[in-house]
Amino acid sequence: MGPKKHNKKSSQGKVYIYGKHALMEALQHAPQTIRKVFLAPDLRDTELRMLLTKHSIPTATLAKGSGKELVGRDTAHQGVIFTMNPAPLLISLDDFLKTIDMKTNPAIAVLGEVQDPHNVGAIIRSAAAFGLSGVLIPEHHQAGVTGAVVKASAGMVFRIPLITIGNVNHTLKVLKENGFWTYGLAMDGRTTLGAETFDAPVAFVVGNEGAGIREKTLTACDVTLKVPMHARTESLNAAVSAAVVFYEWSRKHPEALATDIPNPSYRIKMV
Repeated sequence: MGPKKHNKKSSQGKVYIYGKHALMEALQHAPQTIRKVFLAPDLRDTELRMLLTKHSIPTATLAKGSGKELVGRDTAHQGVIFTMNPAPLLISLDDFLKTIDMKTNPAIAVLGEVQDPHNVGAIIRSAAAFGLSGVLIPEHHQAGVTGAVVKASAGMVFRIPLITIGNVNHTLKVLKENGFWTYGLAMDGRTTLGAETFDAPVAFVVGNEGAGIREKTLTACDVTLKVPMHARTESLNAAVSAAVVFYEWSRKHPEALATDIPNPSYRIKMV
C-alpha cells in the first residue's frame, strides 16, 4: 500500500502534518523542526497558541474550507496544518551509541526496508510504548519520516530517538561490536518468542512487509525469532509482529516501562 496524498513532500524536505495532537507533540518536544503553522480562525486552544508564541513560530490563517489540497480531501485536519523539516529529528548511529546506557540492557528497533509509512509510524509508536531506546531507519529502500509516519506514530516521532543508518548489515556489525545481540523477526525463525530471556542489549530487525528480512541480513542476525500463532494464520503484519515482540521484551524488562526515554530534544538542531 503506497503513501496517501497527505504525505506530500517538497524537494526541500518539507512535509505537511495535520491535527492538534501532532502539533502539540512537535511544539513540546521538537519545536525547531516546525516551519510554519496554518490555523483556522475559530481555533480556541490557548495552550497551543501560547507555545507558538513562545517558540516564535510563524503562523497564518487557514481559510474556511481550505487545507484539503495540502493534506487530502478525506482528511480531518481539525483546523491545524503545519509544515516541518524532519531532517533534524534524525541523529547518527555514532551519536546515539554515545548516549545509550548499555548497563540497562536496552532494546532498539532496526527497520529493514519497511516501505509502508503507516507501518513505520506504528512501529515507532510501539517502540515508544514498550520502552525501547530508539528506532534505526535506513536511508534507502525505506519509508522515511513523512506526514503519514508522524500521524501513525501518534506524535511519537518527536519523543523517541530516531537514528539514520546506511547499510543494515554494516549497522548490525557495528551494533554487535558495541555489545548488542541482534534478533531478526522471521516467520520461520528458529527461536520462538517467549523462550528468550533478553538479558543483554538487543536489536530487533523488522523486515519488509512482503519479502521480510533480506537473506544476508537474516544470516547476520544472532537469532531468528518467530511469533507463535495459530496454524490458520500464515503471518502477521510487520508492525503487529514488532509490537508483539516489543511487548514480550518489555515483560522481561518492566523497568523500561517505568523509566522515560531521555527527551531527544538535545539532538534537535536547525538545518
